[in-house]
Amino acid sequence: MGKLQKVALTGALATAAATVAYYEKKIKHRSYSGIEDIPEGRASRNITEGCLAVEGGSLRGLYASGVLDAFMLNDINLRTYIGVSAGAMCGFSYISGQIGRTARFNLSNRFNQQYIGLLAYAENLSPFGFKYAFSDRSNVEKFDMDRFMEEDRRYIAVATDIDSVEPVYFEKGHTEDIFMAIRASATLPTVSRPVTIDGHKYLDGGVTVNIPYRWPVDQDFEKIVVVRTREPSFRKVNADAALVPVMEQIYKSRPRLVEALKDESDRYNREVEELNALQEEGRVYVIAPSEHVTVTRMENDIEKIGSLYLLGLSDGFKQADAVKEYLGIR
Repeated sequence: MGKLQKVALTGALATAAATVAYYEKKIKHRSYSGIEDIPEGRASRNITEGCLAVEGGSLRGLYASGVLDAFMLNDINLRTYIGVSAGAMCGFSYISGQIGRTARFNLSNRFNQQYIGLLAYAENLSPFGFKYAFSDRSNVEKFDMDRFMEEDRRYIAVATDIDSVEPVYFEKGHTEDIFMAIRASATLPTVSRPVTIDGHKYLDGGVTVNIPYRWPVDQDFEKIVVVRTREPSFRKVNADAALVPVMEQIYKSRPRLVEALKDESDRYNREVEELNALQEEGRVYVIAPSEHVTVTRMENDIEKIGSLYLLGLSDGFKQADAVKEYLGIR
């Protein structure tokens, strides 16, 4: 290594260290102000037949986590859960019955570089620190792995096979490492390295499925509850034209994947229209934000993220009786 290279490397390491130290200091002052008000406890062992399907959306998943906490607090514990991306991330604490855990983790760690930022990327090759999120290093209550893995409840994470460009449904108990599958489900395209499972490469389930209602419909579930993370009127617009050349360059050997990424907005809107039709038929029960959602995928305003969680908690409580009636819970 030449002298200039050593100087450059030393400078880069010093900058990285200074950045980490800066953010560690800032974390203490940028936690959600209402963190102590997040409910806690354990869900009951009562299980209701049916499937809960949850949309993704990165940090917009805090809305879904609020709904799920409201469900657990109202003894609504569906036997089967399927989630895409952030929806998959929310679901493992629902199946383990840990009320408030998802919200506390995200609202405590938004500015923790091990979870979102430079350190996360260095360790995971992704903006999100999955290794930290799934480990005992995290600064919230320990994840109840034993309860999560019990056979009385099903959990499915949806990822996208980047070769076939088809959704793949990974189910706990039927895949060797369900947490690697959850990571694949939430691995954002263009900014993350694909996750390899059994020799196949996977990206975010949202590349092929945004709202995972179709799987339980095709599986003939009688009762299906869908949690969205966008208000009912929301529709996506076409991807920024400036991003298309980036996609084409990164995935130049996979033109079908590029086409799927470019079609994502239209496909999302088709899903919404089909879901609305199923809701009108009474085939599914849908909960969606009762207010316009302005939280972005990588939102920096921690109070805004916390308010979205509280909106989900409130919407979940307000609709709990109607959900119970739909599910036949007495």
